Amino acid sequence: MRITVKLFANFRDGRFSVEERDYPEGTTIAQVADSILLPHGVIGIMMVNSRHAKLDRELLEGDILAIFPLLGGG
Repeated sequence: MRITVKLFANFRDGRFSVEERDYPEGTTIAQVADSILLPHGVIGIMMVNSRHAKLDRELLEGDILAIFPLLGGG
């Protein structure tokens, strides 16, 4: 299945901004993160089709996955 993956902020460094990628049916957000070498502990927000999602969310054909890093500040 084809998924559009959008990365933000420092996640783009050495990777990509937006890319269409092929994954097998039943792939989760966690598996996508693993495939692009994003440690789960540094992921802040995940959205699928503009809705908040969790790492265990299974993706469907044509989904748009956006992954944002944790934000620091004080």
